[in-house]
Amino acid sequence: MGHYDVIVVGAGGTMGSSAMYHLAKSGSKVLGLEAQPQAPHTAGSHHGLTRIIRLAYAEHPCYVPLLKRAFELWRQLEVESGQDLLKETGCINMSPKSLPDSCFKGAQASAQLHGLAHEVLTPAELQGRCPGYAPPEDFQIILEPVGGVLCPERCIAAHLAGAAAAGAEVLYGAAVTRWGVEPGGQVSVQAGPDAQTHTADRLILAPGAWLPRLVPELKSLLTVERQVVGWFDIEGDASHFSPERFPVAVLDDETGMFYAFPADAHGFKIGKMHHRRQVTEPDALDRAIAPEDEATLRSAVQRYFPGAAGRLNHAAACLFTNTPDEDFVIDVHPRHPQVIICSACSGHGFKFGSVIGEVLKDLALTGGTPLDIDFLRLSSLRKGQAAVLEEFGKQEPASA
Repeated sequence: MGHYDVIVVGAGGTMGSSAMYHLAKSGSKVLGLEAQPQAPHTAGSHHGLTRIIRLAYAEHPCYVPLLKRAFELWRQLEVESGQDLLKETGCINMSPKSLPDSCFKGAQASAQLHGLAHEVLTPAELQGRCPGYAPPEDFQIILEPVGGVLCPERCIAAHLAGAAAAGAEVLYGAAVTRWGVEPGGQVSVQAGPDAQTHTADRLILAPGAWLPRLVPELKSLLTVERQVVGWFDIEGDASHFSPERFPVAVLDDETGMFYAFPADAHGFKIGKMHHRRQVTEPDALDRAIAPEDEATLRSAVQRYFPGAAGRLNHAAACLFTNTPDEDFVIDVHPRHPQVIICSACSGHGFKFGSVIGEVLKDLALTGGTPLDIDFLRLSSLRKGQAAVLEEFGKQEPASA
């Protein structure tokens, strides 16, 4: 198949498909390797019809410049692909006043620091505008106008189609069994049932929950977790949960953080961050939905969105890949400048897919990026990473 400028592992996932797109558009000769038989797929973290995108980022203000660029790139992809990928609904962050480090406080801090449009609402004001919500009287609420919903399967398909149109190649059913850097500096990758060897000048590793298998030094840093989202029948006025009247929601209370969406083809969708905190292996995910899964989600629906507390008519399990500080890991491999590591993860990565692909392209082709990702790089100052960097400093094994 020849030699490539860049090989992307995890090409059918969120970050890998975007990296393929940006690399191919730049004129690079690029090969994508995807372990699953097709993409988009349901084996990882990107399925489920909808993902939230928002700008006043409660997790950390440092993400906001990346999000501004992500919005631009999603809109550009819409124009190029002719697909509807992003529906703006506005975004609500709401929390009890007594809750420390709440999503309300985080979103408000990001909005104020970056001068983002927003409103602070009382519970009565929110319910008057958006009757699908039933916020308790002690809740603080912030509404930002630019949040909304991404369609993940469409987004990945659009990235892959754009990459293919620009000359990229993808091999499906091509799980990586070995990669290494040869004495001359080129990267070699063995993949697929026949362990075919492919070579390139650069390698991007973005296989989601499978990253610790390809970079064993990261095993102590990345924890794979079972995540469940559910769709409930709407029992009240269905228009209250339409995209025109129901901004996407991020809320936290004493039990954890929840996220909710306007109704889609299945009904009202809701999830809880880290759900039941069930650690798993990516190939051993329990996809069966238990009564405890429904109860975890139904409690929030009944409390905050009672008009949608009907029958659970659909649910889906997927994978989170979590870091101790819940921030991404995007960096050049500490031993191999030809290799880029990406885990854009911890349950809040999809919205960044468009821009992370651009960042990975920059890192692969130039070794740097004009976007500020210093807070996402490997650092001994980040929780759990000093030991990981020590592991990278040890003698390299015979194969990775």
